[in-house]
Amino acid sequence: MRFLHAILIGSLLLPTLIPASFAASSDDKVVQIDRIIAVVDNDVITRSELDDRLKIVTKQLQQQGTPMPPQEALEKQLLERMIVDRLQLAYAGQTGLRVDDAQLDKTIDRIAEQNKLSTADFRKALEDEGIPFKKFREDIRREIILARLREREVDNRVTVSEAEVDNLLTTQQARGSEDEQVDISHILIRTPEQASPEELQKLRAKAEDVLKKLQGGADFAQISAGFSDAPNALEGGKLGWKKLSELPDLFQDPLKKLKAGEITQILRSPNGFHILKINDKRGDSGPMVVQQTHARHILVKPSEVLSDAEAQRRLTDLKERLENGGNFEELARQYSEDGTASKGGDLGWLNPGDTVPEFEKAMDALQPGQVSDPVRSPFGWHLIQVIERRSQDMSKDSARLKARQEIKARKADEAYQDWIRELRDRAYVEYRLEDKD
Repeated sequence: MRFLHAILIGSLLLPTLIPASFAASSDDKVVQIDRIIAVVDNDVITRSELDDRLKIVTKQLQQQGTPMPPQEALEKQLLERMIVDRLQLAYAGQTGLRVDDAQLDKTIDRIAEQNKLSTADFRKALEDEGIPFKKFREDIRREIILARLREREVDNRVTVSEAEVDNLLTTQQARGSEDEQVDISHILIRTPEQASPEELQKLRAKAEDVLKKLQGGADFAQISAGFSDAPNALEGGKLGWKKLSELPDLFQDPLKKLKAGEITQILRSPNGFHILKINDKRGDSGPMVVQQTHARHILVKPSEVLSDAEAQRRLTDLKERLENGGNFEELARQYSEDGTASKGGDLGWLNPGDTVPEFEKAMDALQPGQVSDPVRSPFGWHLIQVIERRSQDMSKDSARLKARQEIKARKADEAYQDWIRELRDRAYVEYRLEDKD
């Protein structure tokens, strides 16, 4: 059931708030069973919430084989991430971002389906793992809200011009390393936007202490989990394979000089102090030949007036008409509820990954000219017809697409870090973690 933990740990989820309370022991001594450990604007975080998160993260680190960081460092790390989550969720609520029960149910159904379980069996599997289904639902709701919040506030506002793409491709060609890639991990010691010289000196000392530990042979993932402020700190700071050009200019030159297994010195950016490690390197991947499929479809969407079963039956009837000489283009124009209806359902040439998995799997199973049975996807019910297939060298198109994605990913990540820092700096936060009374 490792996938259950991956679902819960992949993002920073907000636990249910449990009020502080006290109970008397048999010898009339007052025993504290919960307490407030942080005040975040008008909200609070309790010790029991932190303990719940600690249990989940500890289990995740054990499954990953990551050595446990010191307990105190891990607690501070988790608390800071909970504070940032709480601020984002509060902002989402203030700005009207919600996920209703119907949307949540569909998401959970898809998670169960992806794990080849019915929703009922998935619920039982969660409970067997000791995860209450009600809490799991709310965790997923919060995960969706956080993802949509980032998309709305940051990702959708990032634009990439053709000139930026051209400049990047020109720079890559000049450097002769357009396909050089590095598998890297990252540690960030974040600095507040209006940090005083004393605060900056203290944070710099923290970064130097982290670097010293790493140079002394400490495990990078363990140090990341205990000290890094990056969003993926608990995943060992892993950024995966990146083209050098995809990374900020600040990182590119230091990484070029390193071999696999080596780490950079401390790098300073407006967001804070960075330390990176190269896990591996690889070069030119050669031509990129992919099989493309020219396909068309008819889409019928279930609604309040058209049940799921009725939508499926409607497409079954349409397929029967096609088998008896009906024209696919005409039926698509008449019945399809997709934007391609005016073009006879024509989707053009599709690359692997261009469509949702359910659609692609059914399409790939068809021969040219063949029409599928009704296929269910998150968008509704489809009839799919493959018109033709071809092998295409997508190296140039792929290079341009990747360049655009790299620029957008870099700009979005920088914008997100800036946005989080501003949100954090505007908030009132009072720490009580070290209070014992």
